[in-house]
Amino acid sequence: MDIMYFEDIEVGNKRNKSVTYQVKKEEIIEFARHWDPRSFHLDEAAAVSSVFGGLVACSAHIFSILSWFATHGERRTASMAALGFDELRMHHPVRPNDTLSCTFTYLEKHESRSKQDRGIVRTLASLSNQQSIEVFSAVITTMVAKRSK
Repeated sequence: MDIMYFEDIEVGNKRNKSVTYQVKKEEIIEFARHWDPRSFHLDEAAAVSSVFGGLVACSAHIFSILSWFATHGERRTASMAALGFDELRMHHPVRPNDTLSCTFTYLEKHESRSKQDRGIVRTLASLSNQQSIEVFSAVITTMVAKRSK
């Protein structure tokens, strides 16, 4: 596995994750049963008459899938901690059997003023489905380790 440290991140660069995530119907229902028990997340028949016209994943579930992408794939960032999530947007419903991919675009970075072994990076994370339709995005602020010297 290749680790990307603070020094490796270039503002403006875009990185596509090498892995994808297929959202299963059973997973949508199970997650919603515990965290967001609304009919359009739980019941296919009831979901048909909803604004979505069918079963869809809840926003907390999709956010969790975004977090999954941060720890999977051949290249990972040397993240020490997430500091914040801004501008969370649900662009398009996520449906059973959608296959999601993730792209990270590095927006800005600066060295920590108080700790020399780390920096702060702001990244636009975007999830798209198998039709290249953006379904979710967020701006993530992360504390990233520098290479040890």
